[in-house]
Amino acid sequence: MAVNLRNWPRLPALPDAATDAVVASGLLPELAYAFGGPFHFLLPDAFTANLRAMQGTLAAAGVNGSVHYAKKANKAAVFVERAAAHGAGIDVASASELREALGHGVRGEHLVVTGPAKDAALLRLAVTHGALIAVDALDELDAVLTSALAGRSRPARILLRVLPPGQPLSRFGMTVTELTTAVERCAEAGDALRMEGFSFHLSGHALQPRADLAASLVERCLKARVMGLEAGRISIGGGLPSNYTDADSWHTFLATQNPAHYHAGKVFTREDFYPYHSPASGAHALAALLETVPRDGDAPLAQVLTDAGVELLLEPGRALLDRAGATVFRIQGVKDRDGYQLLTVDGTSLSLSEQWFNSEYLPDPRLIPLQPDTPTGTFPASVGAATCLESDMLTWRKIAFGQRPRPGDLLLYPNTAGYQMDSNESPFHDLPLPPKVVVDHTDRPRPRWRLDRHFT
Repeated sequence: MAVNLRNWPRLPALPDAATDAVVASGLLPELAYAFGGPFHFLLPDAFTANLRAMQGTLAAAGVNGSVHYAKKANKAAVFVERAAAHGAGIDVASASELREALGHGVRGEHLVVTGPAKDAALLRLAVTHGALIAVDALDELDAVLTSALAGRSRPARILLRVLPPGQPLSRFGMTVTELTTAVERCAEAGDALRMEGFSFHLSGHALQPRADLAASLVERCLKARVMGLEAGRISIGGGLPSNYTDADSWHTFLATQNPAHYHAGKVFTREDFYPYHSPASGAHALAALLETVPRDGDAPLAQVLTDAGVELLLEPGRALLDRAGATVFRIQGVKDRDGYQLLTVDGTSLSLSEQWFNSEYLPDPRLIPLQPDTPTGTFPASVGAATCLESDMLTWRKIAFGQRPRPGDLLLYPNTAGYQMDSNESPFHDLPLPPKVVVDHTDRPRPRWRLDRHFT
């Protein structure tokens, strides 16, 4: 029976015309039938729009900068292809990612190689193809130099990664003492190395700490130039916030959510959740960052960069993938519980990677009924997976569906392209991994689709 509940916490996804067009086309039930399991669909035009907006923001601020798509956020080939076609680079962290980026049209000099403790094979490939390597430790600097001397065809291009002073327990980057040694070794290496600047990996999404640290790297570049090093670029990594829901829904949810709103009385604190609402996101967040005055400074970051002649490198992932895809499951079973339903779908929580962080993906899934006579009302339901683990829940939260879920209906999880689709997917129970479908021309009554060309 429908439950009449006041103030039931909802987290509606922000409007997305492209996703609405795919739903209205009737394509999703056909794909669910064809694949016989869950699937992801991709909307690459959203990626392109986000990329162009960031590039436009850099240009409008008068900042010499470049965008490198963080490939780890989604391994689909179509996003690498879009980046290559629109003048963006790729951030890779493994030899496989590097080879795949090359295979989809990205030139070696447009690659940035990140990740801790890079293996010898990755370093050899990076040096051979002229990729820019974010060196994370002194022994890694020695390994890069060894690769460069062995190849003798071109100098190794590097950035030196800095341990953030505000996050001294981070496992990324070098201490002040290590950096001093690293800069000296770069100066001694001569033509074997091109030390192009500095980088950092900063957790969180706050803009002020990024502006502060970026300004400090500009100062490091100026000092390194005195030693004869190129030092003309800094990379601030990713971390630009994304926006999934409206402010009122988000703050109401945080203020009211409690164990009664979750299956089995599950407990989450507000610190467990990604910040699903941000007043500035994507290109707007980048603009706000460039307008931020670093601590102890008197000019915005954009001016600090331009005055010093330093290029800004960005490595966004989630922010480029905003509204670039969604994930669809079919409901296999429905159980009535005390005041709510428990749904079982044809996949696992491994296809929504927020569980990796002991959390869950919060924007409300969208029910797509397959029968026209579906009862309406308020039907709270949690969503479980087709495995034998009690903890394998896609959504512990009791979602307030406006129609009664039934077996055979579809659940669409919105805006999942950023990190959710494949960070920890696994064919558990021999269930198939959800395929990725690229949907093009969503302005047509009948959108066209194809399987993504990711190398397997």
